[in-house]
Amino acid sequence: MLQKKADYEQTVRAFEWDIPGHYNIGTDVCDKWADGSGRVALVVEAGPGQIKKYTFDQLKGWSDRFAQALLARGIGRGDRVGVLLPQSLETAIAHIAIAKLGAIAVPLFTLFGTEALQYRLANSGTRALVTDDASLKKITQIRGMLPDLGTIFSIDGAQAGKARDFWQAIKEQDGDFKAADTLATDPALIIYTSGTTGKPKGALHAHQVLPGHLPGVEISHNFFPDRAELMWTPADWAWIGGLYDVLMPSLHHGIPVLACRMPKFDAETAFALMARHGVTHTFLPPTALKMLRAAGDPAHHGPFKLVSIASGGETLGRELVDWGREHLGLTINEFYGQTECNMIVSSCAALFEPRIGAMGRPVPGHDVQIIDDAGERVAVGVEGNIAVRRPDPVMFIEYWRNPQATADKFIGDFLITGDRGQRDEDGYIWFVGRSDDVITTAGYRVGPGPIEDCLLGHPAVNMVAIIGVPDPQRTEAIKACIVLNAGYEGSPELVAELQQHVRDKAAAHEYPRIVEFMDTLPMTTTGKVIRNKLRAMHAAASH
Repeated sequence: MLQKKADYEQTVRAFEWDIPGHYNIGTDVCDKWADGSGRVALVVEAGPGQIKKYTFDQLKGWSDRFAQALLARGIGRGDRVGVLLPQSLETAIAHIAIAKLGAIAVPLFTLFGTEALQYRLANSGTRALVTDDASLKKITQIRGMLPDLGTIFSIDGAQAGKARDFWQAIKEQDGDFKAADTLATDPALIIYTSGTTGKPKGALHAHQVLPGHLPGVEISHNFFPDRAELMWTPADWAWIGGLYDVLMPSLHHGIPVLACRMPKFDAETAFALMARHGVTHTFLPPTALKMLRAAGDPAHHGPFKLVSIASGGETLGRELVDWGREHLGLTINEFYGQTECNMIVSSCAALFEPRIGAMGRPVPGHDVQIIDDAGERVAVGVEGNIAVRRPDPVMFIEYWRNPQATADKFIGDFLITGDRGQRDEDGYIWFVGRSDDVITTAGYRVGPGPIEDCLLGHPAVNMVAIIGVPDPQRTEAIKACIVLNAGYEGSPELVAELQQHVRDKAAAHEYPRIVEFMDTLPMTTTGKVIRNKLRAMHAAASH
């Protein structure tokens, strides 16, 4: 566990990786806590008043039996097993069992359509799937195109010719199961990227991906599990952020996790949920934080037991940080990473004062640098590629069945994130933008983050995305796509007011020459704005 020293530099110097050669995620997050004490692992809310608690002892028994059930169907080490479920007890059981078996988990998002599911299941060669009846309807439509998929388990019961009963399969086993003696470097997980263009790529991770995540989780939550009683996130457990930023690290530390099916994030529901259960730690994506901020004074929903909020995916900016301090009494810690190499940069209010606009500093154990296209480190204050040196336990092994994409991800020993940034004299890393999101306008290179942060400070703005669009004179013009708060209507006068707001608060050359008011912004399933789609929409409207 990460140990806090006098300052950041001492904490980094004192850190050493301690990952055993033989290591299994399933036994780590479950069996070591299953000691007959009845320690709570999961709190599941299925609806108002429908709250159940489950212990590590129960998780061990059920996961051992489900691993046996998979083995009985011919699933073994290295075989891929899909998990197409929302946050639930069964999702946790399935992932723990798959890891214990030495098989490879393939998390899948329940809102995927048939084409998205077909591609991921076929590309991964998934041999077994755990799902529910709602998603089974989609799988039935594509099963003929999935020759590797032999067995489907439904948590809602058996369906003749379609699915076996998940819980019945567990009951049929005797529980006499010994977990596979996996190496820390053995494959454990294929999680598909949520890229905005091209086919998704399956990032293959080893068992060591969990201990690789721990320093980032611990520092992002001010040395988690300090003062931790219950962890929750609205992020789906099908994504790296829900599964390995919240569920698995919490269980590793013996901290219970709250599971709640929330098909669509709602600020009022989220406030009430955190207050009702006494959530102490939460991971909230920036989009969720913006919606909470827009929902009014949190005190109307409290009292809360929150002691830590971590956020990642986009730069927070001063507005959200100030809101957290004023209304929740804590500093929201920002972290940075991606599916292939997650939680490698973080702010930590318990260790150093965050710099507004900076993502933070490299997490202990990770060598994060800013490099040029030749793989050389650039000087302080110079923009370059945000990169991570290998080997690193949180880093993916490869893109599944895609050696060329794997090779393209690296320059020498550095994994290239695809993001642009710069480092200041104190080692803080500043996000400039995705390589394809940086705007070149009138000779300036402009990142969208600071402009978005500025506009969020205007009372009319609920959400905003900044993109660059073709301009014959400036190369690109800055365009703001804006969702307004209730009570405001788009008008030429408001456009002028917002443009002047940016001129006044940010910089004269950064004001948006084009402003479009929209009902919603296109988002990925992980809550990130799809800027490519906004650019395509602008191009279509221009013709």
